[in-house]
Amino acid sequence: MMRRRRTTIGGQFAPRLIEMLESPAFRVLTLSARRVLDRVEIELAHHGGADNGRLPVTYDDFQSYGIDRHAIGPAIREACALGFLEVTERGRAGNAEFRSPSLYRLTYIGGWRKKDDPTHEWCRFNSIERALQMRDKARAEVSRDYRPSRFKKQKSNEEKPPISVRENPTERAQAPVSVPPTTAMVENPPLLSIFGEGTRSAPIRSAVASAPSPPPLHNEELVAIVMRSLGCSRTEAINRLKVVPDLNHEGTAA
Repeated sequence: MMRRRRTTIGGQFAPRLIEMLESPAFRVLTLSARRVLDRVEIELAHHGGADNGRLPVTYDDFQSYGIDRHAIGPAIREACALGFLEVTERGRAGNAEFRSPSLYRLTYIGGWRKKDDPTHEWCRFNSIERALQMRDKARAEVSRDYRPSRFKKQKSNEEKPPISVRENPTERAQAPVSVPPTTAMVENPPLLSIFGEGTRSAPIRSAVASAPSPPPLHNEELVAIVMRSLGCSRTEAINRLKVVPDLNHEGTAA
């Protein structure tokens, strides 16, 4: 009967180098960042130790593991900045059919293939001060993308030309201003002589139509009209009517 070795582990396990546990980067990790690494290691075990770099872990998975939801984002940025974790594909929010989780890779664990060997980015921190500076900077940032260069989209440095918008002639054309018709100016008709004969004619540009003049009055009738209107005597009325030129050719009524 073969005796079991004392160093044998009777189940799945997550290997971590003692050198990594003693590194400055690992010693400055916060509790939430360590829980992020633990949860990604559990996901790797659920995949049979394969698919490192394609490990889907949602925010609900991190929250169920004991990380406050508001602390998940800073913890992921911290673990990535210190070189323990890599986001290989960013997830997107939305409805159930459009939602997808982010995919992660543990830098200190390799895969089945030769090119999936661990990269150990955490080794570049050789002091606690530098590791603390990088940790605090990463947690303070909001939208830093830790996706490696081979997964990033190439950004074009060329500026897009401005889009020319065709002007609508109807927008720039001034609306015609309707000019109200000018009111016809009516000239004052000339005074008509009550003694002359003929018709009363209006000026050419006047709006008053021509109308026949009333028939001339007899001098005695005129005297009587003046007496009634002014309440004066006959002699006074005749004296007033003498100023009228037409009275001379009819004779004096005295």
